[in-house]
Amino acid sequence: MKQMNTHKGECHCKKIQFTFKAPASVSITICNCSICNTSGFQHVFIPHEDFTLLSGESFLKSYRFGSRKAQHMFCTECGVKSFYQPRSHPDKYSINYRCIKKGTLSIQNTIKFDGKNWEKNINSLKSKV
Repeated sequence: MKQMNTHKGECHCKKIQFTFKAPASVSITICNCSICNTSGFQHVFIPHEDFTLLSGESFLKSYRFGSRKAQHMFCTECGVKSFYQPRSHPDKYSINYRCIKKGTLSIQNTIKFDGKNWEKNINSLKSKV
């Protein structure tokens, strides 16, 4: 089993701050769906029990579209989505790699996911992360 380290993340204005446990090197997933492609979100999937919201709960706003199963949470102050609840992994949060404080987490490999064709491709993603 890989050693777990504590990593920190935050939105741009730092109102939303969190920690999570993960190895020092992780896979990130790049999705080409309409929202991920537009926002540049780089997914790091973390089990709920390894994630702790430290501050900013009152600044989180939820946005849902399409199937309405994913809960896209963004900061009402700066607009950044630093993490969210994806429909693909109901037992995990997806953290935006770009919102993780630099220096503790590196990219082991990159998984490309065709989210434009989500229904057709989701099972292949679930087997990778």
